[in-house]
This record gives sequence, structure tokens and C-alpha cells, in this order.
Amino acid sequence: MKVYYKATYTYKILRMFFQELNSFITTLGNIALLGLEFFKGLRLFPTSFKSIMEQASRFGVSSLPITLSIVGMTSVIIAMQVAGEMVKQGAGNYVGMLVAILMVREEGVIMAGFAIISMIGSSLASEIATMKVTEQIDAIRVLKVNPVHYLFTPRIIAGTLMMPVVVIVASVFGVVGGAVASNLTSGLTYKAYFDSVWFGLNMHDLNVCILKSLSFGFAISLISCSCGMDAKDGAKGVGIATTKAVVWSFVSIVILDLLFAAVFFY
Repeated sequence: MKVYYKATYTYKILRMFFQELNSFITTLGNIALLGLEFFKGLRLFPTSFKSIMEQASRFGVSSLPITLSIVGMTSVIIAMQVAGEMVKQGAGNYVGMLVAILMVREEGVIMAGFAIISMIGSSLASEIATMKVTEQIDAIRVLKVNPVHYLFTPRIIAGTLMMPVVVIVASVFGVVGGAVASNLTSGLTYKAYFDSVWFGLNMHDLNVCILKSLSFGFAISLISCSCGMDAKDGAKGVGIATTKAVVWSFVSIVILDLLFAAVFFY
């Protein structure tokens, strides 16, 4: 009877569900523990300014072209869709405000986060996962160096601090791209567009954008490093760890974005 039950689809589905649930809880626990260890060592600042700047270059310089491309195209698409109709309805003076608010509150930081995850987060995860499966992290421990402090600290600090810079540049680029698209598709003047931008934006939106980008940068870098640290089973494990880092990072910034929307704009 037991053998028959194990052969049923019900048993296989339940087993798969509990395996995924166990994996989810384990991964969440590992991220929390490694994050706690990072904060414990942060008061000693166990890294160098040079290491932070090297990682900051990855986050801020290497990711900027793809981030600007994604955010710019998004703003152009939005402006093309709404500018013509709003001008026809006599609401052309609100196009710039709409695009700017959308860029600063949501699209700029979300699209920048997606670009950072795709390019930098996956790179961090695969880098640390490769070090884990090739026993380089074990060698670091043999030298009596804490791998979390040595590997995590500069990456998390750089990711947290550089994310707002990338988001601000991308948002400005998106607003300007929306102005060009609005002018070309509906004939809306640049003066009317930017007057609307200044009228619609306020410091509350900018402050929330910066705070949100700080939390996104921290979450992406911590999750990517943590998933890389959990890698095992050779090259296959590196691929699994990289995929897990990307998926968890995507989910985390969506959840964080929901929390920010509920707290600051509801």
C-alpha cells in the first residue's frame, strides 16, 4: 500500500511542494543569517576603500549603459502612448508631470533594479559561487579571514550606495527621453513639458525614490552574494545559484516596491 501511494501523482506533487517550501525557508534563513553577520562586522569596517570603489565601478559604470537604454526606451514608449491622446483632450500640460512622476516613483527605480539584477546581481552570484565550488572560500577561511566580511562587505556597501546614483541618472534620462518623444509624436513644446514636470514633482517623491533605491541596492547585493555562497555540486551548482539569485532578487524588489507604495503613497 505504501509503495502504491508513493507512485501516485498526489504524493509526488505534495513531495515537490514540501521540497520547494523547505528550499524557500532554507534560502531565506541563509540570507538573513549572512545579512546579520554582515551587520555585525560592519562596525569594525573590515574592508578597504579601494575594494569598495572597485565594486562601485561595477554597479555604477558597467551597468549604466544598459540601465539608461531600458529606462529611456520605457519612457519613450510611455510618452508615445499617452502624449498624443492627452494633447487631443486638452491635457497636454500634464504629460510631463505624468511621465516624471511615473519615472521617479516607479519605472526609473524598478527598471534600474531589473537591469542591475540582470547584469551585476547575476555576476556577483556566479563569481562567489565559482569561488565556493572551487574551494577558494575554504582557503580564505584557512587564512583566518571571514569570507562574509572579505567578500560581502565591499559588494553590499557599493551596491547600496551606487544604486541611488544609477536611479537618479536613469530617471533624468527617462524624463528627457519622454520630452523628446512627446515633442515628436504630439508636437508638445519642451517648455510646456518641463513646466509640467516642475509643477508635478515634489521632494517627497524624490526622497522616497532615493530611499527605495538604497533598499533595492542592499537587497540585490545581499541576495546575490548569499545565493552564491550556497552553491555546491560544481558547474551545475554555479548555474543554480545564479538563477536563484536572479529570481530572488526580482521577487524581493517587487515586494519592497509594494511595501513602499503602501507606506508612502497609500
